[in-house]
Amino acid sequence: MRTGQGWLAGFGTVMFTGMNTAQDNSPVALRRTARLALRPPGPADLDFLVGLFARPELVAHRPHPEPDSAEACAARLERDMAHWRRYGFGRWAVELDGTLIGFGGLTRKAGFEGLNLSYHLHPDAWGQGYASELAAEALAVAFRPLAARKVIGLVRPANPESRHVLERAGFLPEAEVMLDGAPSLLLARHP
Repeated sequence: MRTGQGWLAGFGTVMFTGMNTAQDNSPVALRRTARLALRPPGPADLDFLVGLFARPELVAHRPHPEPDSAEACAARLERDMAHWRRYGFGRWAVELDGTLIGFGGLTRKAGFEGLNLSYHLHPDAWGQGYASELAAEALAVAFRPLAARKVIGLVRPANPESRHVLERAGFLPEAEVMLDGAPSLLLARHP
């Protein structure tokens, strides 16, 4: 197995540094798909995030499938908000008819080349095509305004549904990698 290779080469031309909020000067902050509204996450999303990562079925694919603490969720939310402030893109809060159903989008992941597509939707929203809809919008953002040369998805063997979402979006297996001490499959998509 190998680990990822460096940062996205040449990505500096699309960074949005020195921003006060995620919406300032970011062409990708607020997006709509056929059914979903996507926006940067904010502090008001913490209670939903804590409830989401307390669900056993959401953390079942992890090497240690324990729910996240409220403190871990707060740190996750702060990282997501900081990513938006630093780069002008990140994981969106995903809403359906004005109701938050999860989070997902694109991030830079240390040690891996390309942008990382990830998503965590509430189990009540599974099986309805929302993850595929989110993935399609994330790819449109990655390859158009962000001009990425590669998007990756990291999937654990215990999560075949997530792998199917990525494969339906045109991702192909590229390598086996170690992620947080556990084997994972790296799938990649190019423009």
